[in-house]
Amino acid sequence: MKPDTLARPVLLNFEDEQHGAERIAQAAEMDLFRIERHRFPDGELKLRLPPRLPERVVLLRTLDNPNEKLVELLLAAQTARELGARHLTLVAPYLAYMRQDIAFQPGEAVSQRVVGRFLATLFDAVITVDPHLHRVASLQEAVPVREAIVLSGAPLLSDLIAERRLRPLLVGPDAESAQWVALAAMRHGFDHAVCQKVRHGDHSVQLELPDMAIAGRQVVLLDDVASTGQTVAAATRLLLTAGAASVDVAVTHALFAGDALQVLRDAGVGEIWSTDCIAHASNAASMAPAIAAALSGLLCATARSATLL
Repeated sequence: MKPDTLARPVLLNFEDEQHGAERIAQAAEMDLFRIERHRFPDGELKLRLPPRLPERVVLLRTLDNPNEKLVELLLAAQTARELGARHLTLVAPYLAYMRQDIAFQPGEAVSQRVVGRFLATLFDAVITVDPHLHRVASLQEAVPVREAIVLSGAPLLSDLIAERRLRPLLVGPDAESAQWVALAAMRHGFDHAVCQKVRHGDHSVQLELPDMAIAGRQVVLLDDVASTGQTVAAATRLLLTAGAASVDVAVTHALFAGDALQVLRDAGVGEIWSTDCIAHASNAASMAPAIAAALSGLLCATARSATLL
């Protein structure tokens, strides 16, 4: 990195997120540097950042398969501080470990609290998309940084659905999805409702459809995340049995663990659409412009604050 570029903020990324990083950096007018990553035979990691960094640095890392990535964040963030970063932002389009926000059984680790506090020791700001929050009021409560910015994939998915389906009915697979379904439905005036869910384990759920006319409707099941696919598959079977003309799926975060995609196809799902928060073959809408806009606003604010000090 040339000395005369050190005034510009820099975006650090890893090789597996190069495409998204390039789009964000270009839109936000930031310099881009890919962190070099080496794995030793015993599993330990070695990272290499640029030898000098500006005061404002952004680290892009979406946290699917998060365990090793959290170590990457620890190494990269602390090294960035040593190399000149004074304000460090984490852009984590998918933010892991947010679902466990209380101890359901005595002795359970409350992972949201533990991971959130860990991230707050490393970063000054966090930007994420549709975090899986339910019993906390805000992202800042879960990750106590100075600036915590939440974006949503629901408007993008709503626009995509409006282009591809005529008078669709948006359905959330459970009560937890209601906030995203309502947001997406409001954007284009779609009819919407949510199912009621009783979970009997990670792979066993019981659903009840909403009390409304479904026969002949083009239904889109919409949620923040799809993991095992079991809940969405159960909802799909019920909807098709009730006479739905078609059932498609739209999600912000395409985790799709194991055989989740096959589970959905076997249940009768037609199209599957997701944002690019997690790279997947189903990606149909990009969050890069929204992330870049949020970054630009945040970095401009931090620059003004630094000038005033």
